[in-house]
Amino acid sequence: MHKSAPLLVTCLLGLSLAGCASLNGSGQETGTEAPAAAEAKPASEASIAYADFEPDVLYLLLTGEIAAQRGRYDVTLVNYLKAAKKSRDKGVIERAMRIAQSLNGDNAQKQLADLWLEVDPDNMQALRVSAIQAIKRNELNTALGHMEKIMNQGGDADFDSLAAMAGNLPPEQQQELLQLYKELAERHPNSPELDYSIALLLKVTGDPGQALNRLTPLLEEHPNFQPAIILRGDLLYQENAQQQALDYLMTNTRRFPANRRMGTLYGRMLLGEGELQAAQDEFKRLVQQYPNTPGLRLSHALVAMENGQTDLARQELNRLIQQGHHTNEANYYLGRMEDEAGNTQQAISYYQSVSQGNYYFPALARTSELLAEENRLDDAVTNIRNLKDTNPQQAENFWLLEVNLLLDQDRNQAALETATEALDEFPDNIQIRYARAMMLDTMDQPGRAEEDLKRIIDEDPGNAVALNALGYILTTRTDRLKEARNYIERALALDPENPAILDSMGWVLFQEGQLQPALDYLARAWSAFPDPEVAAHYGEALWVSGAEDQARIVWKEGLEQDADHSVLRETIDRLTDNGEL
Repeated sequence: MHKSAPLLVTCLLGLSLAGCASLNGSGQETGTEAPAAAEAKPASEASIAYADFEPDVLYLLLTGEIAAQRGRYDVTLVNYLKAAKKSRDKGVIERAMRIAQSLNGDNAQKQLADLWLEVDPDNMQALRVSAIQAIKRNELNTALGHMEKIMNQGGDADFDSLAAMAGNLPPEQQQELLQLYKELAERHPNSPELDYSIALLLKVTGDPGQALNRLTPLLEEHPNFQPAIILRGDLLYQENAQQQALDYLMTNTRRFPANRRMGTLYGRMLLGEGELQAAQDEFKRLVQQYPNTPGLRLSHALVAMENGQTDLARQELNRLIQQGHHTNEANYYLGRMEDEAGNTQQAISYYQSVSQGNYYFPALARTSELLAEENRLDDAVTNIRNLKDTNPQQAENFWLLEVNLLLDQDRNQAALETATEALDEFPDNIQIRYARAMMLDTMDQPGRAEEDLKRIIDEDPGNAVALNALGYILTTRTDRLKEARNYIERALALDPENPAILDSMGWVLFQEGQLQPALDYLARAWSAFPDPEVAAHYGEALWVSGAEDQARIVWKEGLEQDADHSVLRETIDRLTDNGEL
């Protein structure tokens, strides 16, 4: 039974138990929908012949369709799966497969694909589904076996799609897949798709140089193979040959102006290199060529916004909203522009039009900040709490947003009370507990801060941020330096280049009297992140080592960032005469 629900119902009502099945006697696929007029004809007048179904199969199909009309698609899938197994009819199998795919039912898809291949061993659609399901079960050899059968039949085996998916596989399986592809290429030489896929896999496995080498003979033999051209441009950029990549893609976007992926990659590279006007020109060209592609229009708008051409950006973003595309992103960025222009009410209006997606909480956070700046903090908090009550599934995010808002407004006690209330409801929320720990430390309650941080570490031993925070608090608030250094060392092992952890390690070593190792860590921290607090620590270590002039230079640079930084000011006042540099 290939066809839509009306055909099934007509068959059942008009033919009783005679059956409906495939659109021809053999059950061969037609790939087209039956005209409505043909569906309405009595069996004797219909131009198609129906295979017979047993009554129990007909019952499963009918109840499955009725369930679909009532929105019970899970029942529809179960009934169609049973009907497919009972009837082994290719039309029923195909329709059941469509239902399973629409519901992302992997288990049903696998069962149906296995059944379909029993009935029709060379069916390309069944082979494709079987390949995808084998990939999801990490049965890579089986997947490639199905794809090779498609290739042998002259079909598109989608080797490149599998190679692109390899980024989600563990490294050892990526290498296994690469080896399988190479063996397949040996059996099928002169296959551009396979050579391209191997190059793509080499990129995924972290070997861009070998990937480029693989593409060279491919492009010499097939100079117009556009996926390989795009990949080569991407690889050149990845290999730090930025100008060569830009020149290469500029040439080829003019050779293949209709290739949207190539143009988009070129535009993004121009952005990455700070060539804003050239990027805007490229996205303008793409929008003109593909006016009905919302993603390109959004990119064009954002580049124009970055380029200071706000009128053009507004025009493009408003057009997206009018067309009903990317409305949340468009409203957010329109809000950003009004915000930056000082038009607070218009900004709030746009931000409040962001109703979901990745921009929802940033928009709500900024709305709350703007209300607070207008002395309407209570309104902002009330709004957040009302939204939390009406969206309980997102309650933790609303709690965190309220805590951060109160902290930003220097309402530390209120923020602490809010965080505690939130943790009563969500005791396992690490972000809120960490925020409370930092508040407690700031409010001279290091013991309670230590309790919160230890609980986080107990639940998440690999949390480098919490490990570092606890080590730093113990360094600055207690004499338990050995214990402090243990936590910081654990954090450093997890994130060895993090400047905050490097600063903590340098400071605990300084407190232990290990001056030279301390200077090494603090110098690295200062080089990576010249923050006023790092300046205080590094400068003090330099001062104690005798490098007073160098210490003064570091402190001056720190003061340029924050002339009133409490830790830096205390350090300078303590070590110099009257705090003079």
